Amino acid sequence: MDFVDFSNSFWSVIPPLLALSLAIVTRKVLLSLSAGIIVGALMLTGGNILNAARYTFSNVASLVYSDGGFNADYTNIILFLLLLGVLTSLLTISGSNQAFVSWAQKHIKQKRGAKLLTVFLGVFIFIDDYFNSLAVGAIARPVTDKYKISRAKLAYLLDSTAAPMCVIMPISSWGAYIITLVGGLLATHAITEYSPIGAFMAMIGMNFYAIFALVMVFIVAIFSFDIGPMAHFERNAEKADAIEDEIAGGKHGRVIDLILPILVLIIGTISMMIYTGAQSLAADGQAFSILGAFENTTVGTSLVVGGVAALITATLCALSSRQISLKEYLLAYGLGVKSMFGAILVLFFAWTINTVVSDIHTGKYLSSLVSDSVAIGFLPVLLFILSALMAFSTGTSWGTFGIMLPIAASIAVNADPSLLLPCLSAVMAGAVCGDHCSPISDTTILSSTGASCNHIDHVTTQLPYALLVAASSAVGYLVVGFTKSGWLGFFATAIVMIGLILFFKKRMAMR
Repeated sequence: MDFVDFSNSFWSVIPPLLALSLAIVTRKVLLSLSAGIIVGALMLTGGNILNAARYTFSNVASLVYSDGGFNADYTNIILFLLLLGVLTSLLTISGSNQAFVSWAQKHIKQKRGAKLLTVFLGVFIFIDDYFNSLAVGAIARPVTDKYKISRAKLAYLLDSTAAPMCVIMPISSWGAYIITLVGGLLATHAITEYSPIGAFMAMIGMNFYAIFALVMVFIVAIFSFDIGPMAHFERNAEKADAIEDEIAGGKHGRVIDLILPILVLIIGTISMMIYTGAQSLAADGQAFSILGAFENTTVGTSLVVGGVAALITATLCALSSRQISLKEYLLAYGLGVKSMFGAILVLFFAWTINTVVSDIHTGKYLSSLVSDSVAIGFLPVLLFILSALMAFSTGTSWGTFGIMLPIAASIAVNADPSLLLPCLSAVMAGAVCGDHCSPISDTTILSSTGASCNHIDHVTTQLPYALLVAASSAVGYLVVGFTKSGWLGFFATAIVMIGLILFFKKRMAMR
């Protein structure tokens, strides 16, 4: 099917902009995404309604079945969601969640401890952002509910430890992907002073948004720094009765019955990631290495295998403790699938509009906004802002990496090679920032799912924190651009963020 070319036109931003605007105004995510998809399809097909309908149907169908077989990338994520939904409901019905809450009450005496538990789990489970948001959400939600921490706060803690940790860890699905991209760029531009892993490690300290987003999470958890809509949700949660989980569980299970399945989930997923990566390396005739395995791993398959292993373990634990009948066990499957249906539907719509955004070349137009006439010192901050806008509009940080890292490398090598790593770091930071702010980002959607929080509530409560860190990071990249010092940029970001936090604290105290 021939499409109308919008690759160099402002019109290419209309579909994602429409979807984002409607989502914020109407708070109806599916309606908003549908509007963006329909408008985008009509634009691509020149207003031909029949062709637009065929195009949309083809995109939706390709999410499940394409090229004569099932689309593993998408179907495995859906399967993992369903498995995790069933696992969560089984742990609840068997009383394992309640046992963990009872244990936590003995060891965690206040809200701060419950929030820090969530943060530390998010920091240490850094293998993959999907896995982080859903697994940590399932573990922490009963505890945060018990201490009357809002679901919006929980979603923020999940989202702001998932991608920021993954993007700065070399042994993660994100780190491996970025190292592969960076290695290709170094080879393309004949740069030999860095190895791919060496360049990545040097870039970590200049990924200001990721680092200070994590710092902000600890500040929020320890000092209850609640700004914007988050303060409203926290007040309401404090006044309300303790939130009851959607899947009621009146039994008193064992803590070990929750810990064992989660450990199996983590170990099984990591082991399978290494195994699938090793298989890929062997097929290409390459020697095995841990980093190489993570670079070539199949994340979706690994998540499904880990999920199946965890569900089997939870089943054996429930049977051995005799805490659950066959009827209740089967009920857990129905309730678990039902609990994930809304998230799966939103993901389908988000994936579809991402395809529309790709076909209409929104990313290509946004990347063209970088001008050669701009002063060299402004390059890092401009690349940060542009990458954030692209990730916000497209809902994908990985897609932004793929588009913007080559552009940033090309500009830096030709303008000032000493700014290569700062420019690449700025792209990475901007991509995570835009991903955090975007209602159509799958990581944002899954963080809402992991917290069982209304999706738009999560977006609107997280946005002030993301923008505060983004503003601080922008100053840092401005300093880096003109001083070429990562340390000065780091300290500038820290100083600005401290100033903004004190400013908002003072405003909160005056209310």
